[in-house]
Amino acid sequence: MNKAVRKAVIAGNWKMNKTPAETTEIINAMKPLVKDADCSVVLCVPYVDIHAALTAAEGSNIEIGAENCHWEKSGAYTGEISADMLTAMGVKYVITGHSERRQYFGETDITVNKRTLAAVNAGLTAIVCVGETLEQREQGITGELVAMQTKIALGGISKEQLNKIIIAYEPVWAIGTGKTATADQAEEVCAVIRETIAKVYDNEAAEALTIQYGGSMNAANADELVSKVNVDGGLIGGASLKAEDFSIIVKAASK
Repeated sequence: MNKAVRKAVIAGNWKMNKTPAETTEIINAMKPLVKDADCSVVLCVPYVDIHAALTAAEGSNIEIGAENCHWEKSGAYTGEISADMLTAMGVKYVITGHSERRQYFGETDITVNKRTLAAVNAGLTAIVCVGETLEQREQGITGELVAMQTKIALGGISKEQLNKIIIAYEPVWAIGTGKTATADQAEEVCAVIRETIAKVYDNEAAEALTIQYGGSMNAANADELVSKVNVDGGLIGGASLKAEDFSIIVKAASK
Protein backbone atom coordinates (compact mmCIF):
# COMPACT_ATOMS: atom_id res chain seq x y z
CA MET A 1 0.00 0.00 0.00
CA ASN A 2 1.01 3.57 -0.51
CA LYS A 3 -1.01 5.49 2.07
CA ALA A 4 0.68 8.73 1.08
CA VAL A 5 -1.43 8.91 -2.09
CA ARG A 6 -4.45 6.64 -1.54
CA LYS A 7 -6.49 5.11 1.26
CA ALA A 8 -6.50 1.50 2.28
CA VAL A 9 -9.96 -0.08 2.40
CA ILE A 10 -10.93 -3.35 4.05
CA ALA A 11 -14.44 -4.32 2.97
CA GLY A 12 -16.36 -7.37 4.06
CA ASN A 13 -18.66 -9.14 1.60
CA TRP A 14 -21.11 -11.20 3.62
CA LYS A 15 -22.72 -12.79 0.56
CA MET A 16 -25.93 -14.70 1.46
CA ASN A 17 -25.22 -15.02 5.17
CA LYS A 18 -26.61 -13.79 8.50
CA THR A 19 -29.99 -12.64 9.75
CA PRO A 20 -30.61 -9.11 11.04
CA ALA A 21 -30.20 -10.30 14.64
CA GLU A 22 -26.90 -11.99 13.78
CA THR A 23 -25.81 -8.84 11.95
CA THR A 24 -26.28 -6.76 15.10
CA GLU A 25 -24.34 -9.30 17.15
CA ILE A 26 -21.37 -9.43 14.77
CA ILE A 27 -21.07 -5.67 14.32
CA ASN A 28 -21.30 -5.06 18.07
CA ALA A 29 -18.43 -7.53 18.50
CA MET A 30 -16.40 -5.86 15.74
CA LYS A 31 -16.75 -2.24 16.85
CA PRO A 32 -14.26 -2.28 19.73
CA LEU A 33 -11.82 -4.41 17.71
CA VAL A 34 -11.58 -2.02 14.74
CA LYS A 35 -12.22 1.36 16.38
CA ASP A 36 -8.58 2.46 16.04
CA ALA A 37 -8.20 1.38 12.41
CA ASP A 38 -6.01 3.50 10.15
CA CYS A 39 -7.96 2.40 7.07
CA SER A 40 -11.55 2.50 5.89
CA VAL A 41 -13.69 -0.33 7.29
CA VAL A 42 -16.74 -1.39 5.28
CA LEU A 43 -19.27 -4.21 5.60
CA CYS A 44 -21.33 -5.08 2.50
CA VAL A 45 -24.32 -7.05 3.74
CA PRO A 46 -27.49 -8.66 2.31
CA TYR A 47 -30.38 -6.27 1.65
CA VAL A 48 -32.42 -7.60 4.59
CA ASP A 49 -29.53 -6.84 6.96
CA ILE A 50 -28.86 -3.26 5.87
CA HIS A 51 -31.13 -1.58 8.42
CA ALA A 52 -29.74 -3.67 11.28
CA ALA A 53 -26.18 -3.03 10.09
CA LEU A 54 -26.67 0.74 9.84
CA THR A 55 -28.23 0.83 13.31
CA ALA A 56 -25.50 -1.29 14.90
CA ALA A 57 -22.68 0.64 13.18
CA GLU A 58 -24.05 4.09 14.03
CA GLY A 59 -21.43 6.24 15.73
CA SER A 60 -18.60 3.88 14.83
CA ASN A 61 -15.99 3.90 12.07
CA ILE A 62 -17.68 1.00 10.28
CA GLU A 63 -19.45 2.01 7.06
CA ILE A 64 -22.16 -0.09 5.44
CA GLY A 65 -22.47 -1.22 1.84
CA ALA A 66 -24.73 -3.41 -0.28
CA GLU A 67 -23.79 -6.37 -2.45
CA ASN A 68 -25.39 -5.24 -5.72
CA CYS A 69 -27.71 -2.65 -7.25
CA HIS A 70 -29.78 -2.33 -10.43
CA TRP A 71 -28.91 0.17 -13.17
CA GLU A 72 -32.39 1.68 -13.42
CA LYS A 73 -33.83 4.12 -10.88
CA SER A 74 -37.16 2.28 -10.74
CA GLY A 75 -39.40 0.06 -12.82
CA ALA A 76 -40.67 -3.45 -13.43
CA TYR A 77 -37.59 -5.29 -12.16
CA THR A 78 -38.96 -7.69 -9.58
CA GLY A 79 -36.47 -8.52 -6.85
CA GLU A 80 -34.03 -5.74 -7.74
CA ILE A 81 -32.89 -2.76 -5.66
CA SER A 82 -31.89 0.63 -7.10
CA ALA A 83 -28.88 2.69 -6.13
CA ASP A 84 -31.18 5.52 -5.03
CA MET A 85 -32.94 3.17 -2.63
CA LEU A 86 -29.58 2.34 -1.07
CA THR A 87 -28.52 5.96 -0.68
CA ALA A 88 -31.91 6.78 0.84
CA MET A 89 -31.17 4.21 3.55
CA GLY A 90 -27.74 5.66 4.27
CA VAL A 91 -25.64 3.07 2.46
CA LYS A 92 -22.24 4.37 1.29
CA TYR A 93 -20.82 1.52 -0.81
CA VAL A 94 -22.03 -1.16 -3.23
CA ILE A 95 -20.28 -4.09 -4.88
CA THR A 96 -20.66 -4.44 -8.64
CA GLY A 97 -19.54 -7.29 -10.87
CA HIS A 98 -18.67 -9.83 -8.20
CA SER A 99 -17.54 -13.11 -9.77
CA GLU A 100 -20.48 -14.96 -8.22
CA ARG A 101 -22.88 -12.52 -9.91
CA ARG A 102 -21.07 -13.12 -13.19
CA GLN A 103 -20.90 -16.90 -12.74
CA TYR A 104 -24.37 -17.68 -11.39
CA PHE A 105 -26.62 -14.79 -12.40
CA GLY A 106 -25.66 -13.87 -15.94
CA GLU A 107 -23.77 -10.67 -15.12
CA THR A 108 -21.73 -9.40 -18.06
CA ASP A 109 -19.09 -6.71 -18.51
CA ILE A 110 -21.80 -4.48 -19.98
CA THR A 111 -24.24 -4.88 -17.08
CA VAL A 112 -21.38 -4.37 -14.61
CA ASN A 113 -20.70 -1.05 -16.30
CA LYS A 114 -24.38 -0.06 -16.16
CA ARG A 115 -24.62 -0.93 -12.45
CA THR A 116 -21.38 0.90 -11.71
CA LEU A 117 -22.56 4.06 -13.49
CA ALA A 118 -25.86 3.94 -11.60
CA ALA A 119 -24.07 3.54 -8.29
CA VAL A 120 -21.64 6.41 -8.86
CA ASN A 121 -24.36 8.71 -10.20
CA ALA A 122 -26.38 8.04 -7.05
CA GLY A 123 -23.41 9.05 -4.87
CA LEU A 124 -22.32 5.56 -3.85
CA THR A 125 -18.76 4.29 -3.93
CA ALA A 126 -18.69 1.26 -6.22
CA ILE A 127 -16.39 -1.65 -5.43
CA VAL A 128 -15.95 -3.00 -8.95
CA CYS A 129 -14.78 -6.60 -9.18
CA VAL A 130 -12.60 -7.98 -11.98
CA GLY A 131 -10.73 -11.25 -12.30
CA GLU A 132 -9.97 -14.35 -14.31
CA THR A 133 -10.99 -18.01 -14.14
CA LEU A 134 -8.41 -20.76 -13.63
CA GLU A 135 -8.69 -21.70 -17.31
CA GLN A 136 -8.00 -18.11 -18.37
CA ARG A 137 -4.99 -17.90 -16.06
CA GLU A 138 -3.61 -21.14 -17.49
CA GLN A 139 -4.09 -19.71 -21.00
CA GLY A 140 -1.87 -16.80 -20.03
CA ILE A 141 -4.48 -14.10 -20.71
CA THR A 142 -4.99 -12.77 -17.17
CA GLY A 143 -3.47 -9.37 -17.89
CA GLU A 144 -5.40 -8.77 -21.08
CA LEU A 145 -8.67 -10.01 -19.60
CA VAL A 146 -8.47 -7.94 -16.41
CA ALA A 147 -7.46 -4.84 -18.38
CA MET A 148 -10.47 -5.32 -20.67
CA GLN A 149 -12.87 -5.87 -17.76
CA THR A 150 -11.56 -2.73 -16.08
CA LYS A 151 -11.92 -0.59 -19.21
CA ILE A 152 -15.48 -1.76 -19.89
CA ALA A 153 -16.57 -1.44 -16.25
CA LEU A 154 -15.41 2.18 -16.14
CA GLY A 155 -16.90 3.25 -19.47
CA GLY A 156 -18.52 6.65 -18.98
CA ILE A 157 -16.83 7.25 -15.63
CA SER A 158 -14.97 10.57 -15.61
CA LYS A 159 -11.63 11.13 -13.92
CA GLU A 160 -13.41 13.21 -11.29
CA GLN A 161 -15.77 10.31 -10.56
CA LEU A 162 -12.90 7.91 -9.89
CA ASN A 163 -12.97 9.06 -6.28
CA LYS A 164 -16.16 6.98 -6.10
CA ILE A 165 -14.50 3.87 -7.56
CA ILE A 166 -12.57 1.03 -5.91
CA ILE A 167 -11.35 -1.85 -8.05
CA ALA A 168 -11.22 -5.29 -6.43
CA TYR A 169 -9.06 -7.92 -8.14
CA GLU A 170 -10.84 -11.20 -7.54
CA PRO A 171 -9.33 -14.23 -9.25
CA VAL A 172 -12.40 -16.43 -9.77
CA TRP A 173 -10.38 -19.55 -8.95
CA ALA A 174 -9.69 -18.16 -5.46
CA ILE A 175 -13.24 -17.19 -4.49
CA GLY A 176 -14.68 -19.47 -1.83
CA THR A 177 -12.14 -22.19 -2.64
CA GLY A 178 -9.65 -21.49 0.13
CA LYS A 179 -7.03 -20.96 -2.58
CA THR A 180 -5.25 -17.62 -2.58
CA ALA A 181 -3.10 -15.94 -5.16
CA THR A 182 0.42 -15.49 -3.89
CA ALA A 183 1.28 -11.97 -2.80
CA ASP A 184 3.40 -11.64 -5.92
CA GLN A 185 0.52 -12.79 -8.17
CA ALA A 186 -1.86 -10.33 -6.50
CA GLU A 187 0.67 -7.52 -6.87
CA GLU A 188 1.26 -8.34 -10.53
CA VAL A 189 -2.43 -8.11 -11.48
CA CYS A 190 -3.15 -5.09 -9.27
CA ALA A 191 -0.25 -3.38 -11.06
CA VAL A 192 -1.86 -4.25 -14.42
CA ILE A 193 -5.09 -2.62 -13.24
CA ARG A 194 -3.21 0.51 -12.16
CA GLU A 195 -1.38 0.63 -15.51
CA THR A 196 -4.75 0.33 -17.28
CA ILE A 197 -6.14 3.28 -15.31
CA ALA A 198 -3.05 5.31 -16.24
CA LYS A 199 -3.63 4.57 -19.93
CA VAL A 200 -7.35 5.34 -19.86
CA TYR A 201 -7.07 8.39 -17.58
CA ASP A 202 -3.56 9.45 -16.46
CA ASN A 203 -0.84 8.63 -13.92
CA GLU A 204 -2.35 10.91 -11.29
CA ALA A 205 -5.66 9.05 -11.46
CA ALA A 206 -3.90 5.68 -11.37
CA GLU A 207 -1.85 6.55 -8.31
CA ALA A 208 -4.91 7.80 -6.42
CA LEU A 209 -7.13 4.76 -7.13
CA THR A 210 -7.65 2.19 -4.38
CA ILE A 211 -7.16 -1.37 -5.67
CA GLN A 212 -8.08 -4.26 -3.38
CA TYR A 213 -7.25 -7.94 -3.51
CA GLY A 214 -10.30 -10.11 -3.04
CA GLY A 215 -9.39 -13.77 -3.34
CA SER A 216 -9.61 -15.48 0.06
CA MET A 217 -7.65 -12.85 2.00
CA ASN A 218 -7.69 -13.94 5.62
CA ALA A 219 -6.06 -13.37 9.01
CA ALA A 220 -3.10 -15.56 8.10
CA ASN A 221 -2.14 -14.00 4.75
CA ALA A 222 -3.31 -10.39 5.08
CA ASP A 223 0.03 -8.99 6.27
CA GLU A 224 1.92 -10.28 3.26
CA LEU A 225 -0.75 -9.26 0.76
CA VAL A 226 -1.18 -5.69 1.96
CA SER A 227 2.60 -5.24 2.13
CA LYS A 228 2.61 -5.09 -1.67
CA VAL A 229 2.75 -1.59 -3.11
CA ASN A 230 -0.30 -1.96 -5.40
CA VAL A 231 -2.56 -3.86 -2.96
CA ASP A 232 -4.56 -1.25 -1.05
CA GLY A 233 -6.61 -3.53 1.16
CA GLY A 234 -9.03 -6.34 0.53
CA LEU A 235 -12.56 -7.45 -0.27
CA ILE A 236 -13.04 -10.10 2.38
CA GLY A 237 -15.47 -13.01 2.18
CA GLY A 238 -15.65 -15.66 4.90
CA ALA A 239 -13.26 -13.94 7.28
CA SER A 240 -15.56 -10.89 7.45
CA LEU A 241 -18.17 -13.04 9.20
CA LYS A 242 -15.85 -13.52 12.18
CA ALA A 243 -15.19 -10.40 14.24
CA GLU A 244 -11.75 -11.43 15.47
CA ASP A 245 -10.47 -12.59 12.07
CA PHE A 246 -11.79 -9.48 10.34
CA SER A 247 -10.14 -7.24 12.93
CA ILE A 248 -6.77 -8.90 12.31
CA ILE A 249 -7.06 -8.06 8.60
CA VAL A 250 -8.03 -4.48 9.46
CA LYS A 251 -4.99 -4.20 11.71
CA ALA A 252 -2.76 -5.48 8.93
CA ALA A 253 -4.06 -2.74 6.63
CA SER A 254 -3.62 -0.14 9.36
CA LYS A 255 0.16 -0.59 9.66
